Amino acid sequence: MKKLLVTLSAVVAFNCYFSAVSAFSRPQDGKDTVYVIEIRQNIDNSSVRKLSLGLEDAGKAGADYVILHLDTYGGAVDAADSMRKAILYAPVPVVAYIDLQAASAGALISIACDSIYMRPGASIGAATVVNQNGEVMPDKYQSFMRGMMRATAEAHGRRPDGTWFRDPAIAEKMVDTAGVLSFTPDEAIAAGYCEGKAESIDEVVEHIGLKDSTVIKQELSALERFVLLMMSPVLQGIFLMMIVGGIYFEVQSPGLGLPSVIAVLGAVLYFSPLYIHGLAMNWEIVMFIVGLILLGVEIFVTPGFGVAGITGAVLALAALVFAMVDNDVLYFEGHLNLEAILTPCAVVLVSTVLALILSIWGASRLYPSRRFSYIAQKTELRGDEGWVGVETSSISRCVGKEVTAATAMCPSGKVELDGIQYEATMEFGSADAGDRLKVIRAEGGRLYCVRPLR
Repeated sequence: MKKLLVTLSAVVAFNCYFSAVSAFSRPQDGKDTVYVIEIRQNIDNSSVRKLSLGLEDAGKAGADYVILHLDTYGGAVDAADSMRKAILYAPVPVVAYIDLQAASAGALISIACDSIYMRPGASIGAATVVNQNGEVMPDKYQSFMRGMMRATAEAHGRRPDGTWFRDPAIAEKMVDTAGVLSFTPDEAIAAGYCEGKAESIDEVVEHIGLKDSTVIKQELSALERFVLLMMSPVLQGIFLMMIVGGIYFEVQSPGLGLPSVIAVLGAVLYFSPLYIHGLAMNWEIVMFIVGLILLGVEIFVTPGFGVAGITGAVLALAALVFAMVDNDVLYFEGHLNLEAILTPCAVVLVSTVLALILSIWGASRLYPSRRFSYIAQKTELRGDEGWVGVETSSISRCVGKEVTAATAMCPSGKVELDGIQYEATMEFGSADAGDRLKVIRAEGGRLYCVRPLR
């Protein structure tokens, strides 16, 4: 009797569960549901985020179809590949409505959809890989893109008569640099790359065969819109400049002040949206922190620029680059996809160079200002504590003389002559505190030393 009661209770519980799921996932009026996701922008990480959120919401709403309202001239290949995968693996049919362009990365995304409808006057194709200046990349990049286009077309399989639903040879020709292929709606229909023409989303719904249906358009929350905004390449570049510029100013001004706050804020704003989106991994954030620690060691513990400084700079820059890359698209069919890291590398390098240039220019403008002295903490360097100025006359007299290493020189540190300490760097090798050295030249307020010949 007890087993019977347990069984009946389980059956009732399961019935209640499935009833609740059914009530939540489908409209109460029994109509079919169509969920519309609008991608009318350059393809980048924010586009990937928007599509992922839309597919997730469509699943929660129990949508029968997803319509991708597409109008784009292309964008980043790695972002397009992430969107391609999301569409191919979507649990519900995804229909592309091209209004008015699906060029380059947009063509790849469209081909991944189960059906394609085009607005009169629209076009699809021209998927040639180009660099940041619009120049055509070498053939190995085109070969990679051709492989993705071909594989995407093949993913739709064949018809009962053995013909391809989407001919892979046609998809491949869209990346042919000798004669790149683009289709008008009529040409796409003839080639099997378009199911029909439509003037609006409602006409697409009718073509699908859902005359009486509920259409839901994607509505992003204020938080999601903010995250997407933070992922734009322009703002990501600004955050990188905040990081690099803040570190530069902090090195120039002893103590922790506003530059440190700016650098930390830039790092948080840079990594946070990428981490939420799933691009920035834990190991990439750890790599960035380790890089900063090594840079700090090089600056404050072992003055100069040796192994720790170089390693720290490489780790920090590499972490900033890989945080922008979808690690799943670095390899495709056994080939390394260098295109996936070209854009992040360009953003990081350009932002770093601009930040250094602006920081150097800004330092010359801000440090003489009395106002800036209240922003960045400074330490008073007093002569009775061993500090001296760096007038040319005071250091040029040291050239040709022997000095004593006051600190370890690895390769930079301090040397002492006549009771006065000077900033110095070893021309070759290193030296320990107390070693006798010879000054061979003086430049930029610093002495350059070698071990004297005996």
